[in-house]
Amino acid sequence: MQWLPSDRPILEAAMAAFRAGDWPSAKARLEEATATGRADAGAHALLATALWNLHETDPALDAANRALQRDPRQLRALLVKAEALAAKGERREANAHFGLVEAAAAGHPSLAPDLVAGVARTRARREQLKTDLEGFVRSELADAGYREGKAPERFTHALEVLTGRRKLYVQQPRFLYYPGLPDVEFYPREATPWMDAVEDATDAVAAEVMNVIDEDKAFEPYVQSKDDMITRAPSKLTDNMDWSSYYLWKDGRETENVARFRDTMAVMDAAPLCHVNGRSPLINFSQLKPGAHITPHTGVVNTRLLCHLPLVVPPNCVFRVGNQTRTWEKGKAWMFNDSIEHEAWNRSDSTRIVLIFDVWRPELDEEERRLISTLLQSMDAYAPPTGSWD
Repeated sequence: MQWLPSDRPILEAAMAAFRAGDWPSAKARLEEATATGRADAGAHALLATALWNLHETDPALDAANRALQRDPRQLRALLVKAEALAAKGERREANAHFGLVEAAAAGHPSLAPDLVAGVARTRARREQLKTDLEGFVRSELADAGYREGKAPERFTHALEVLTGRRKLYVQQPRFLYYPGLPDVEFYPREATPWMDAVEDATDAVAAEVMNVIDEDKAFEPYVQSKDDMITRAPSKLTDNMDWSSYYLWKDGRETENVARFRDTMAVMDAAPLCHVNGRSPLINFSQLKPGAHITPHTGVVNTRLLCHLPLVVPPNCVFRVGNQTRTWEKGKAWMFNDSIEHEAWNRSDSTRIVLIFDVWRPELDEEERRLISTLLQSMDAYAPPTGSWD
């Protein structure tokens, strides 16, 4: 649309009335301007705002829609439409449009005062709608027999994601995604009875690693820079001993260190270790120094799980996978899905040491494990990997 010089007096009068909050005059002048057929999205949005302030809900919604037909991200129009839909009781559509208002506002470096107030109002309305929705839904569920803590955990998970109490984290492996495997963060301890033998060996395993802890070059940085390494973004922990490892198995190969860890390797017989030539198993002691933070990241495949056996755990050592945050406790092992975003902190004043090893996902049968191994090995044979499998 192209304004003509003859339109200028109408526009100037409309803007003067709008800035003065003279909504009847603003409406009259803007209706005159938009009737020319040359009005842009901004003019229709101003008209929608004037109509809304005059409590003319349906005409305001119509004007907002005309503005959005011309520019789907017109902020004033989105704001009027969201508020009009809320006034008409169309809660779901209103909430969606309040979200569009926030998204559109984020793209503006500066806003007019009325829009600043409108965006603030939008955030409050969204929070209120979310609170009202959750209250209504939980009341209905309570009447249907739902009790938090007793209902199926995955139902509660779905409810909390839907109502915004929990963020959605899904498997995002950097290399191989295998479909049909659940987005479980930590696997239930009772589902891994073989872990009993691992936990029973805690003191013996801890004693073995403490025998080498003071040796020069026993540990090496967990993340190491390589000229051809492109699979991991550089971080403060690259080539940094704040996060270091002592390997018994690395890249699917036994290291010379194995001979000194008979008790540790004996207990590995109980675990369904993940075998992929050149890749897995991974068996190592992970050392995290005081103040270190392993930033959020994901593993390369979702066909394995990582197991932690905590050995030396000072207070305030925290581990997060997706929405779940836990603290390590000596001798209490867990198994988690490292293809879901995870991170770790050592907020204490001493070093944390954990035994880490990888096992197959329990959902995979023997044929799938064999085929996955062959797939990964053939990929590596054709184009050898440049980084670790973490």
